[in-house]
Amino acid sequence: MENVVIIGTGCAGLTAALYTARANLRPIVLTGIMPGGLLTTTSIVENYPGFPEGIDGFELMTRMQKQAERFGAKVQFGTVESIDFTGTPLRLTVDGSEISTKTVIIASGAGHRHLGLESESLLERKGVTYCATCDGALPMFRNQPLVVVGGGDSACEEAMYLTRFGAKVYLIHRRDSLRASRIMAERTLANPKIQPVWNSVVTEILDVREDRVTGVRVRNLKTEEESLLDCAGVFVAIGHVPNTQLFKGIVEMDDNGYITPKRGTETNVTGVFVAGDCSDHVYRQAVTAAGFGCAAAIDTERYLAALSQ
Repeated sequence: MENVVIIGTGCAGLTAALYTARANLRPIVLTGIMPGGLLTTTSIVENYPGFPEGIDGFELMTRMQKQAERFGAKVQFGTVESIDFTGTPLRLTVDGSEISTKTVIIASGAGHRHLGLESESLLERKGVTYCATCDGALPMFRNQPLVVVGGGDSACEEAMYLTRFGAKVYLIHRRDSLRASRIMAERTLANPKIQPVWNSVVTEILDVREDRVTGVRVRNLKTEEESLLDCAGVFVAIGHVPNTQLFKGIVEMDDNGYITPKRGTETNVTGVFVAGDCSDHVYRQAVTAAGFGCAAAIDTERYLAALSQ
């Protein structure tokens, strides 16, 4: 039986792994379908302490994993298919195999929020994408007009990145000002290749019949007027949803699916702790996720110590 199983290898999960490994708890860390979490899709992270020149998101996560492994954490590629938290030990089924453990730290992070359009799902990977740094350099997008949907830091970063490849970048936002941090908003609006489209939403992505993105239909929320914008790609950056569906009905969460800790990082299930973006709908930063990972590890260590007394 394991001492600690950590679900997720983002900032929260790997920080929890580092702390529990240094406490000689020999944690198993399950990667899920996206090893390293969403930060691996970010180009340059400028606001993580200790890197004055910034650091590539993938490199940051790779360093975190190596640091945790140095102290004995075991990173296991696998996805949790089901859980049984009804008794002791806690049980998880991972790619068909069962793992029994005294404690679990849920650090499953969050995934990309979708527009919810039928045309969006039909054209995914055919011009619709959720990661500019992953897909922006593809030949299909080069020297073409592109669309980014959103108004936060992520959307601005996507738009800025795409100016390296696209002929023009439309930034479509449902408000009349960006939600992004001031410095990011200023950089974005100062870029001559970025054209904001205010007070507007995408109602359809064209063209399903051609099996590729050729444009978007946009509705102005103030005037209700519709217009068409030609583009070769649509990059959706409208936020995230917590990856907590597996725990629904077992671990308490709010109406939006964020796990709600009871005290510190403890959940309503004895021996189960939570950290990172799957429980944080306020800050959602790499550094706060790491902080929550540290807290969850310390709470877990203290819980296990009390068990052995």
